[in-house]
Amino acid sequence: MSSHQDHVQLGRRAFLRNGTLILTAASLGSPSLFASNEPSALRVGLVTDLHYADKAPAGSRHYRETLGKLEAAARQFEKSQLSFLVELGDLIDAADSVETEQRYLKTINREFAAICPERHYVLGNHCVDTLHKEEFLAEVEQEKSYYSFDRSGVHFVVLDACFRSDGEPYGRKNFHWTDANIPAAELAWLQADLAASDRPVIVFAHQRLDVQNNHGVKNSAEVRKILESSGNVLAVFQGHSHQNDVKEIGGIHYCTLVAMVEGSGEESNGYSVMAVEPDGTIQVTGFRKQKSYGWTR
Repeated sequence: MSSHQDHVQLGRRAFLRNGTLILTAASLGSPSLFASNEPSALRVGLVTDLHYADKAPAGSRHYRETLGKLEAAARQFEKSQLSFLVELGDLIDAADSVETEQRYLKTINREFAAICPERHYVLGNHCVDTLHKEEFLAEVEQEKSYYSFDRSGVHFVVLDACFRSDGEPYGRKNFHWTDANIPAAELAWLQADLAASDRPVIVFAHQRLDVQNNHGVKNSAEVRKILESSGNVLAVFQGHSHQNDVKEIGGIHYCTLVAMVEGSGEESNGYSVMAVEPDGTIQVTGFRKQKSYGWTR
């Protein structure tokens, strides 16, 4: 057995929870551990927490290296023939001025936008540290910060938790990053949106909906109640805490993806391709530091 096969066999865990087989493994950039003979109906590229900035490293964050890491991810995404690409927040790092932050955004989005014609951006707290939401969205050519769309029989929801407890949106350094909330108007929209669809649902968020610590959305329990009551939500993909993590709460899988900015060198990269099968099976193939997962409906 090869050394790579040894690594996968030792790193893989399989367990049953509520009748669902979950497999996890660290990937070294190899083909999917859940490869099927039949092509998937949908393939989605996932990246998070790029934190691009033209500045020196700080601690474990290597801001300038994001450009090279994204280029490596782009090569894999091209092979995977993506249906669309999702960035789960903190595309850029904070800057001291609007002009500097806009420059960071233009630089990284020029490379990001070249990967795939269809892209979706989740707002992260660093995306609007100095910018207003409208400024960020205008640059990436996205109309709204939270919305939904359908592809290949699946309903996708993009959430925005960059609101203070008083309902004010983040922007121009008017917030603390631990005060993340889904406001009442967005909750009402989410409930109505889910009620209007009978398709399987996948949710994209930045701040976590499965924890109550500083990385979590403050009213996450209220959000989860809405997701669970719909009966159709399969999974939530999120970032923010920069680490691999997966939880199942109320029959929904909450998958936190590893940050691209963490660590120096090619081996410190992290990105993934999610395949959604017609029967609702979700396969996440992780590359470099991103783990792989598979869930059956």
